[in-house]
Amino acid sequence: MEQETRIPVGPRELDAYLVVPDGPPRRRPGVVVIHEIFGPDAHIRDVTRRFAAQGYVAVAPNLFTGELQRILTPANVQLAMRALADAPPGLRADPAKMAEFAAAQPPEQRPVLGALAQVSNPTTQAGFAQDLGGVTRFLREHPAVDPERIASVGFCFGGAMSGRLATVDPRLRAAVIFYGQNPPLDQVPRIRAHLLGLYGGEDPGITSKVPELAAAVRAAGGSFESHVYPGARHAFFNDTRPTNYHRESAEDAWPRVLGFLRGEFSRPG
Repeated sequence: MEQETRIPVGPRELDAYLVVPDGPPRRRPGVVVIHEIFGPDAHIRDVTRRFAAQGYVAVAPNLFTGELQRILTPANVQLAMRALADAPPGLRADPAKMAEFAAAQPPEQRPVLGALAQVSNPTTQAGFAQDLGGVTRFLREHPAVDPERIASVGFCFGGAMSGRLATVDPRLRAAVIFYGQNPPLDQVPRIRAHLLGLYGGEDPGITSKVPELAAAVRAAGGSFESHVYPGARHAFFNDTRPTNYHRESAEDAWPRVLGFLRGEFSRPG
């Protein structure tokens, strides 16, 4: 069963796409599917349905519900990405410099660049993590979900948010990070979920930081499994983006994720 729903998360509600597998009523594991910077587009909805086909109650919330959703359309994001292609490296990792860059661009580009600066801001992302905590609460209260078997899977921006969710939800069992930035390393000791990271070898801005996360998790006594795919670029799993999609890597990553989740949900909680 597929449906559009609204999920209360503190003072606001998020739009969300929910898919509950067909079949006899029973408690199933749940997965939060966290979108890229493009929002919960056709690719994210397809991934959500793929999880449901594997027996998961899957939900894809729109973290940009509201004004950000109006600004961060796929067309606007593409426009902003073209502008950022000529920007200094690492610009999006510095919110102040990103805001300064946005203010210097042509008027038609400023709103979307400003929105990107906003969603890249650590304070904003901390708020998104709390929103995602509301989404996991929604799943735990759903009659079709086993409240002790909840995981998150995120892509790019959503990959970063999957890691951040793990820092604020101690009941989260597993978190998958597809080519997302590391969660704040000083918050890694809070993580109780087991982590899986999947990265592209041709995505050095993200992949080069993975050893830092691995070291932080190891120091905290946690669990982090990672895999880097040679020849794969950023967003290699997204089959709607031909310039980034890397079939060989994507076809390995999907069963790797399913095996990881099966393993995590089969161990004692």
